[in-house]
Amino acid sequence: MDCLARREHSFYELQQKLCKKYPDVSPDKINSVLEVLRIENLQSDERFVESYVRYRKSRGFGYLHIKSDLSARRVNEALIDSYLVPDDSQDEMIQSLVLKKLNGERSLVYGCKLHRKIANFLQSRGFTHEQVRKGLDPWLVSS
Repeated sequence: MDCLARREHSFYELQQKLCKKYPDVSPDKINSVLEVLRIENLQSDERFVESYVRYRKSRGFGYLHIKSDLSARRVNEALIDSYLVPDDSQDEMIQSLVLKKLNGERSLVYGCKLHRKIANFLQSRGFTHEQVRKGLDPWLVSS
């Protein structure tokens, strides 16, 4: 209950935390306690996914990164897909990230060090190659 009072957790996350905190308790006992929490709607993977997606999007992360994080937390794929829908806000997010990374530069030359650095940064944030290209195009000038 203490973990859930701070933030939402996936079933798997809680299971791992409790197994680590209480190594003498059998995993079956921990699972039965977690099932009770799930039945009483105190633990919900659906609420976890909803809050996690909202939080990570607000921090500038893309679809691929968020999906990978949720998969690592063993959340159901169908549940991830129902909350994680690519939308136009991704383009706006990329533009604001590019502006931050440009550090006052007004344009980029394709393939220059800064261009590669920003492209790599955006890809590490979980944006697709197409989204990165589309996001950087307005800033590119011919050399």
